[in-house]
Amino acid sequence: MTRAWILPIVLVLCGSAAASGLFAQGSPGRATAFLVGFVLLGGVHSPLFFPKSIGALEAQRRSAVDGKPVVYWRAGCKYCVRLRFRLGRRARQAHWVDIWSDPAGAAAVREANDGNETVPTVFVAGRPYVNPGHAWVREQLSSSGR
Repeated sequence: MTRAWILPIVLVLCGSAAASGLFAQGSPGRATAFLVGFVLLGGVHSPLFFPKSIGALEAQRRSAVDGKPVVYWRAGCKYCVRLRFRLGRRARQAHWVDIWSDPAGAAAVREANDGNETVPTVFVAGRPYVNPGHAWVREQLSSSGR
């Protein structure tokens, strides 16, 4: 769990250090803007930005029942952030599994990607798709809505 927070914490700390330097130089407005920007960047790369993760086995069970895709992701992955951002509110309809907090999820991704933990990997009807386009994932969410 702590590994998912390393990048967001580093971003906030770096932003704080840079903002302190700007504030010391007499630019409190720029320092505030800089700090807010880094806090937002850290927030987007944190687990808070993603829908609540569930375990891989539970996600597979739910997907078998409702037909919705299972999205395997990890914090700090720019492709995962891009997919999440472009799906917008529809992202909450998919089942999200954080591979850094779920060993079974990481194993499923490694099995689908020749031993690599390449994310996002989206499973639809048990079949893996690596780094699919957001339009395709949105289409899968629409077709699974019963």
